[in-house]
Amino acid sequence: MVIPPAVRSALVEHAEAEKPNEACGLVAVRDGAAERYIPARNGAASPYRFELDADPEAWFLEDEGYELAVFHSHLASPPRPSRTDVENIGLWEGRPYLILALHTGELAGWLIVDGRSEPLELSAA
Repeated sequence: MVIPPAVRSALVEHAEAEKPNEACGLVAVRDGAAERYIPARNGAASPYRFELDADPEAWFLEDEGYELAVFHSHLASPPRPSRTDVENIGLWEGRPYLILALHTGELAGWLIVDGRSEPLELSAA
């Protein structure tokens, strides 16, 4: 998946703004490239987990041909799915799952299926 600099900057900016809690949101992807970031509210208001509380209008982007990827930040842990992430995958199973390690700036992508996390290749535009 291609993450253009403008989208990556939006992820970092939102993660910084939400400290000390995890940030979360949706990334609208078309033809393997992230086109925009839609910030959401972390309903858990926690530094250890997130509950995506997105604008309901964002879900209609799928009707316009976008694939939605979920995004969240980790404040001090690596950008890989935690046990909590895997256990609470819900409707995000099999969809792109992006994690930003805020302390290092590293962004990683994953697909989580049947309790297993598979890396998703990310590149800049």
